[in-house]
Amino acid sequence: MVLTAVAASLCVGFKPIRNSIDTTPEAILVLGGHEEREHFASKIAQQYPDLPIWLSSGSPQEYAQRIFAKAGIKSDRLNFDYRASDTVTNFTTLVDELQAEGIDSVYLITSENHMKRAKIIGDIVFGSRGIDFKPLAVPSTSPPEPMEKCWRDGARSVFWLITGHTGAILVQYSSKTLKFL
Repeated sequence: MVLTAVAASLCVGFKPIRNSIDTTPEAILVLGGHEEREHFASKIAQQYPDLPIWLSSGSPQEYAQRIFAKAGIKSDRLNFDYRASDTVTNFTTLVDELQAEGIDSVYLITSENHMKRAKIIGDIVFGSRGIDFKPLAVPSTSPPEPMEKCWRDGARSVFWLITGHTGAILVQYSSKTLKFL
């Protein structure tokens, strides 16, 4: 019964009640995974010179610093975090830190084909702490991710809300098991 309710809410897109006031982003969050995201983020950072930039498990720090330096972005704006191992943990490892910094809204940067899943996770994880986000999609030629990944990671996000654990180990285990079947 609970699983059915979770699945149904993920199908329509769980979205917590937000403040009626449209908040202006106070930071830039880049989900790691593709170098193009950091290049895109460096251009956005030029437009918003006062915003700190958070990079979650992206390119190696020295390489990412060069990308931003070429765009004229000072390294003191960059916050690197390499704790995340997947999209769910991109959000869960940083949500409390962003909240502690008083950040109520971020620009969320990820690839276009990955944005649907990132928005579902962000709505659940960031929404649980009252953090809003404005998605900025990096153009991609890859097809959109399958809905199964969105449902799985949406359910993992709800699991994190309830237990404080993301279930990442279960995903790794199930992926390895499926390869052997």
